[in-house]
Amino acid sequence: MASLRDIKNRITSTKKTSQITKAMEMVSAAKLNRAEMNAKSFVPYMEKIQEVVASVALGSRGVTHEMLVSRPVKKTGYLVITSDRGLAGAFNSSILRAVNNTIRERHNSKDEYAIIAIGRMGRDFFRKRDMNVVLDITGLPDQPSFTDIQEIARKAVNLYADGTFDELHMYYNHHVSAIQQDVTAKKLLPLSEINSSLPFTSYEFEPSPEEILDVLLPQYAESLIYGALLDSKASEHGARMTAMKNATDNAKDLINNLTLSYNRARQAAITQEITEIVGGAAALE
Repeated sequence: MASLRDIKNRITSTKKTSQITKAMEMVSAAKLNRAEMNAKSFVPYMEKIQEVVASVALGSRGVTHEMLVSRPVKKTGYLVITSDRGLAGAFNSSILRAVNNTIRERHNSKDEYAIIAIGRMGRDFFRKRDMNVVLDITGLPDQPSFTDIQEIARKAVNLYADGTFDELHMYYNHHVSAIQQDVTAKKLLPLSEINSSLPFTSYEFEPSPEEILDVLLPQYAESLIYGALLDSKASEHGARMTAMKNATDNAKDLINNLTLSYNRARQAAITQEITEIVGGAAALE
């Protein structure tokens, strides 16, 4: 049985840990509110650019573009969004498990796929397993701007455009609520599934629809990546807040159990001392 000093030290250390997890929970809660606002404020832009792209690409007869047409798949690209830090529950493990299983099922060699990793956890996971990571970026702020990921988004689109891979899939955690994050897989390129529920708008093109799409489609693909990143950041803060709340609650339960054990051990020690005193007094008589 642990001594009174050992139990008391465990209680003290657990209380300090619970203070840290409680502080991290409050920080994540504040970041979550702002991340949700960023993600929601980006939705109108996404809806408008989708409407414009659909109107130009689908509303004009005879308009084709390489980013809209599927081609024989020889190599597949995977853009995976994770976090730079842990302590977020199953946020990273669920997305990495899904991507890893997909790659194992679809491909037989590293030459058949390429990985673009956004986040240190994903980059380290794939590199440890000697998987083909061609691009990565880490150290993104908790509230990223488009300029923070513009370069890697442009490179990802260019890798498709120059034929390095023939399709690009994006994996990230979709934010549903603070306690629910859904692993989401989306086919980013080619944009063959582009659609708009809004009615097409009639545009006059200068100089031509094809030249407009040359500029507009890469920007649209890059904006899809940025929108997924904002969604993933909201999911990350929600997952971390929930994980730290659970850790704080578990610490409180552990403190209560340790306090009960401490009181029992202390009472047993007092009872033993009293028994020894009474026994000594009886022996003197």
